[in-house]
Amino acid sequence: MKLARHTFTGLAAVAAWAVTGLAQAADIVIGVPNWPSVRATAHVLKVVIEDNLGLEVELQNGTNPVVFEAMDSGAMHVHPEVWMPNQANLNQTYVKEKKTVRMNPNGIPAFQGMCVTKGTVARTGIVNLSDLTNPDMAAKFDTDGDGKGEIWIGAAGWASTNVEKIRAKSYGYAETMNLKEMDETLALAEVDNAVAKNSDIVFFCYTPHHMFALHELVVLQEPAYDASKWTVIQPTDDPQWLEKSDAAVAWDLAHLRVHYAAALEKSNAAAAKMLANVKLDTDTVSTMTYALVVEKQDPADFAKKWVVENGKLVDSWLQ
Repeated sequence: MKLARHTFTGLAAVAAWAVTGLAQAADIVIGVPNWPSVRATAHVLKVVIEDNLGLEVELQNGTNPVVFEAMDSGAMHVHPEVWMPNQANLNQTYVKEKKTVRMNPNGIPAFQGMCVTKGTVARTGIVNLSDLTNPDMAAKFDTDGDGKGEIWIGAAGWASTNVEKIRAKSYGYAETMNLKEMDETLALAEVDNAVAKNSDIVFFCYTPHHMFALHELVVLQEPAYDASKWTVIQPTDDPQWLEKSDAAVAWDLAHLRVHYAAALEKSNAAAAKMLANVKLDTDTVSTMTYALVVEKQDPADFAKKWVVENGKLVDSWLQ
């Protein structure tokens, strides 16, 4: 049975009120985008804030643009893991121009690139990312018989996925490879399956991440990062972003940083100070994601245990 229009509108209003009510009921709302390490960090921050500052914290899912917009409006207060320079456009708008968002100064070094398994190298001889522009090499990664290989470039909604489209166009393998956008969980399951079946696979990889602890991976070689050869525009900035962009070199070293609403400095100064002091490293975050994804630990339970076991580090955030 179809609902009458006014009934549907009423239900939508109630749902919106319920979500808004939850957000307003919490002292701190942490936004959680869709990758493993940000989920781990979000739960850790929740425990630290609740246990040490006596504040109520809610976790809410959201894409990078949604979380930044929400920090600007006051609907959310924290983004646990902003990748820079991936989110440089959002950082420029909200941190540098509007000044409604603050950036933690303690960045976690991060790598981004394209990987294959060690077995793939042995079977295909691939060494460089540009090797994929060779139709014969690309065909070695063809699993559906259409004559073109497949390469996972990331999940929908990731800024890095757009950059990988640019890189594929710039190198030329957009012509020889089908660019797959899919949820990371499914993509990594394909990697597991390829390893088990000794088949060839090429995919987007990054650190900090647990994938390097699970398999012997080889990073495909590229020309070193050169700022003069890296022109990257995001879809939110220009409808002709892909045509106007070019990036046929390796990624620059990235950094992961906590971002938080500037308004917290007045409403919850202790929380703002703590968020500005948070400092982690690549190995720590990789271990955290391994616990959640590979060991299947409950995020909330893991976070409580982690905070207890890393008391000295947590204390340094609270000083």
